Amino acid sequence: MFVALLIFLATLVCVIWRPRNLGIGWIAMAGMVLALAAGVVSLDDVPRVWAIVWDATFTLVALILISLILDAAGFFEWAALHVARWGGGSGPRLFVLIILLGAVMAAFFANDGAVLILTPLVLEMLHALKFERRAALAFMLAVGFTVDATSLPLMISNLTNILTANYFHIAFTDYARVMVAVNFAALATTLVVLWLYFRKAIPPRFDVSALDSPRDAIRDPFVFYAGWAVLALLLAGYFLAHPLGVPVSAVAGGAALLLVLATGREHFPRRQSKAVIPLKTLLHEAPWQVVWFSLGMYLVVFGLHNHGVTALLGALLETYAQTGAWLGTLLAGTTFAALSALMNNLPTVMLDNLAIEHAQLAPQLHELFVYANVVGTGIGPKMTPLGSLATLLWLHVLEGRGMKVTWGEYLRTGMALTLPVLVVTLSALTGWLWLLGG
Repeated sequence: MFVALLIFLATLVCVIWRPRNLGIGWIAMAGMVLALAAGVVSLDDVPRVWAIVWDATFTLVALILISLILDAAGFFEWAALHVARWGGGSGPRLFVLIILLGAVMAAFFANDGAVLILTPLVLEMLHALKFERRAALAFMLAVGFTVDATSLPLMISNLTNILTANYFHIAFTDYARVMVAVNFAALATTLVVLWLYFRKAIPPRFDVSALDSPRDAIRDPFVFYAGWAVLALLLAGYFLAHPLGVPVSAVAGGAALLLVLATGREHFPRRQSKAVIPLKTLLHEAPWQVVWFSLGMYLVVFGLHNHGVTALLGALLETYAQTGAWLGTLLAGTTFAALSALMNNLPTVMLDNLAIEHAQLAPQLHELFVYANVVGTGIGPKMTPLGSLATLLWLHVLEGRGMKVTWGEYLRTGMALTLPVLVVTLSALTGWLWLLGG
């Protein structure tokens, strides 16, 4: 167990700090090779782990590729400018609308895709409105928090959701039936805590005339309008996928392919209009490293499972189960959240799933703990900067655009915001499943 834990910690530290700017995929694969060499995992474990992670991994890659193409077409800038104009010059109203936009984007484009697109868009908007750093930081922290805390409603809203739903064979419709309502509780609480925490930093008014026209944001009209049709097909495909036995990644991948064809239409003899989006650049920017990261990192985590860590966590869950539905779910969810905050939610979600499967739980508590894992690994990472890939991406984007958020600033904010949202959302989960069961 000590060797497995040491390899895991070394891999995790290197993934976070990225020595010599190595890709997270290559670092995770190096950790996998080390785990194989040390005998922590065997070659037989490789196909077992790949069977768990491949669908979620390719779904995330496809969703981020869709996001990048739509962003290049001006889709999200158009939406953000409309939202800003709906603010009507009121700073508090703009703050609420940006939070709602972040929640919608996280729901349909995953938290990682949302943070990559929305962070630079909102930051540029705030610069155009000449917001001072204190106000801009409030908006950016709100964006960073929202895209994770409200990434619960659909299977595709977070990589951890897909991994958990696939592991326990939960259909897209069944998952949404539970988690859409729970996400509304998370969103409502997020709005309250963000407003209470940042209300003094938000300017009362802003100049709407400083904003560009939404129409001017559309850089490729053909892809922009094609995007609406593709998104409608994508949502319908999600609901049809499970009954037809189609993996979610095939639906997302098909939608991404349609947008790729629309973007590269200049290569077709009967093209509708001149293409303006640099397709090769976008394909290069797609997160292919996530594929290698998923296989490598989760195989390293599987080494912890092989050497008893998940058995210990499973025994702890059995102890929680003895305290009753509400308290047991609260304890399990906060444990999942703390582990996510300390060692990142992507490796944590696999450990949690394996532990839940290992634990001897009554059917009701088993279902509660499965969804508590979704909540804990979705919201809990916001307590620390290393808790989620979305937060690390958010920090990287901000620093690249001249706004550095120190770990001290983040920790103070993250701890204050996360705990109330986590407790309310876990309580809402318990109550909602009780109502559904009744």
